[in-house]
Amino acid sequence: MGCGVEHGPLGVVAVSTGGQERSDPGNSKISALIASLTREVADFPSPGIQFKDLSPLFADDRGFAAVTEALADVASGTDLVAGVDARGFLLAGAVALRLGTGVLAVRKGGKLPPPVLSETYDLEYGTATLEIPADGIELAGRNVVIIDDVLATGGTVAATARLLSRGGATVTGAAVVLELAGLGGRDVLKPLPVSSLHTA
Repeated sequence: MGCGVEHGPLGVVAVSTGGQERSDPGNSKISALIASLTREVADFPSPGIQFKDLSPLFADDRGFAAVTEALADVASGTDLVAGVDARGFLLAGAVALRLGTGVLAVRKGGKLPPPVLSETYDLEYGTATLEIPADGIELAGRNVVIIDDVLATGGTVAATARLLSRGGATVTGAAVVLELAGLGGRDVLKPLPVSSLHTA
C-alpha cells in the first residue's frame, strides 16, 4: 500500500465523521473496544505490512453488537444499506436488520449473473471490478449508505459510490469500522460524508 501499511497501527481516538472529530465518551469507548478486539499480524500479506484483522471483533458478541449499533446510528434514515464484498456484507446485513431496511451486496466482478452494472477501478497493482444487479432492484430515488470494514486509499468505496449512482441511487454517505487516515481515503471520497468508528 505504498507506505507499507495495510490495516495500519491502531490508536484509540474518537469517531471521525465528515472530517470532524466527535469526542463524546461513547465514541471513545467503541474505538477502544475495536482496538482491544483487533488482531495484529506482522508481515501479512507481504513483508513490511502490518495487517489489522477484524475477525476477532466480528466473532465477539459484545464487539459485533456494539459496532452494528454504532454503524446503524450513522446510517439511520437511509432507504438501503450497501455492503462491499466481502466483510462489508457481514456489517451491512446486521445494520440493515437493525434499521429495518434492505441490504444490497456489492459483489466482486464475475460473481453475479447478467445483466449487471459494473465499475472497474485502479488498485496499487492492477485493477478490480465491482458489480450490482442491473435488474430486479430499483435504486432510482433511494438513499443508500455504503458500509465496509476498512477505509484505506478510498478506491473501493469510491467505485461503489459511482456504481450506485449509475444505478440511480443517491449515496448519502459511507461508514466504516476502521479508517487508515494516513492513506488519504477520506480525501479521495470528498464531498461524500465518511464516518469511521476507529481511526489509525
